[in-house]
Amino acid sequence: MKNLYKIISAIFLVVLISCSEEKIGESEFGTVTGKVVNSETFAPMENVKIMSSPTTSTVFTNAEGKFTVTNVKVGEYSFQAQKDGFVAKFESVNVTANSTSEIVFELNKSTTNNKPPTVPVLTAPTDNSVNQAVNLELTWTVTDPDNDTMTYTVTLRNDKNSDVAVFTDIKDKKLALTNLIYGTKYYWQVTVNDGVNAAVLSTISSFSTITFPTTRYLFVKKINGNNVIFTADDAGKQYQLTSSDKNYWRPRRNHQAQKIAFIGSSGSQNDIYTMNSDGTGIKKVTNSVSIAGFNADYLGYSWNASGSEFIYPSFDKLYRIKSDGSGLTKIFQTPNGKFISECDWSADGNKIALKVNDANGYNVEIYVINPSGTVTGTILSGQTGAAGGLHFSITGQKLVYTRDVSGFENLNYRQLDSRIFEYNFVTGNSTQIVTDKPLGTNDLDVRYSPNEAELIFTNTSNDGISQKKIVKTGIGVADSRVVLFTETSMPDWE
Repeated sequence: MKNLYKIISAIFLVVLISCSEEKIGESEFGTVTGKVVNSETFAPMENVKIMSSPTTSTVFTNAEGKFTVTNVKVGEYSFQAQKDGFVAKFESVNVTANSTSEIVFELNKSTTNNKPPTVPVLTAPTDNSVNQAVNLELTWTVTDPDNDTMTYTVTLRNDKNSDVAVFTDIKDKKLALTNLIYGTKYYWQVTVNDGVNAAVLSTISSFSTITFPTTRYLFVKKINGNNVIFTADDAGKQYQLTSSDKNYWRPRRNHQAQKIAFIGSSGSQNDIYTMNSDGTGIKKVTNSVSIAGFNADYLGYSWNASGSEFIYPSFDKLYRIKSDGSGLTKIFQTPNGKFISECDWSADGNKIALKVNDANGYNVEIYVINPSGTVTGTILSGQTGAAGGLHFSITGQKLVYTRDVSGFENLNYRQLDSRIFEYNFVTGNSTQIVTDKPLGTNDLDVRYSPNEAELIFTNTSNDGISQKKIVKTGIGVADSRVVLFTETSMPDWE
């Protein structure tokens, strides 16, 4: 018994010593910190109630969305973030002794009792308004009872074609539209979405754009390295017809066809195209045989009077083609292999004027053939230097053209003194008809005015790099030059 008593006493002493080395309550608590943000914007949320299960202290987030819960007994907990208007969120956490555990809550807006936006009211242009500009702004009003973030979709249709334009993810209650079609009725509708409820549609509203103005002049401007076609009225107001991203040049209007033709680059080749007077409805005419010659900038083609056909060159051959692209026919080939660079077709259809040259643009000949391809007369031959700009008078009894009287020739096709001449088919003579050209300049791309009392043409310095301008002058009238448009070239006046 004495030995048993000693053993029990020893065990009790060991336990007592062990317990005295570990202080009661130490290492049984930790800390939980965290942050609450909006799940859509990730903005911190203030005054969010933070609770836990098992229950600990209840705290609220500060202006930075942060919270701290101290003296949390070690163990597994489920913390809850709660705020009116948002779905409560639960996050589990394991609290360990003498350490800090972190939680991030992303709260979603509650859809319970969330109301949809009002029906959008289309404010401008007003419904059934007319004579609207082709560049305008659509505006509308709408509100959301819960101040939700709203996005808009605009659907736009018109009565000219089946195109449907849809503009999405619009943040403001407005939409700028550009390059609408002239003389067209448009229909538009707005859809609003608050990200919670089903989308809300407005009624359909309509407006009509102004009709395209009456214009007589056509010309080309250089924009971003491309030739861009413009038209202008008698007051000089200009309207861009083709895109600045496309290379289109040498415009020619035909009133009977109510179309404008032009040359456009298509990959590695150039083709003839047509479009409506307002720049819409672009269609390619040539396909299997492109328009081609020694230099694309100096190529010329011609409508017939009715606008049903074209003639155009392709190196040493002249082709005829219908304006819809059908009926391609070769009507002439030069006997000496020279390239055909320009052509013009008389209004009566009986004469075709051709300018031919070698591969460098020189050794020029200008002669006339009939529609069967028979040469009927020669206007220019045996002259050095460049020539071009063929255009018949309305009767077909005269032809204007330009010729560099300096006779200069070089590999860059530079002209030094290009002047305007008129050939008279009755007398068989050519005469210089514009004599007041400024020194050091060239007159190029000459055309008769619609009443043939004046000429329109391009004038530019012979340095080959200065700006070009379109000028008109009276025929046989001294000092009558008038600059119509600057930084422009390749005029047409119909």
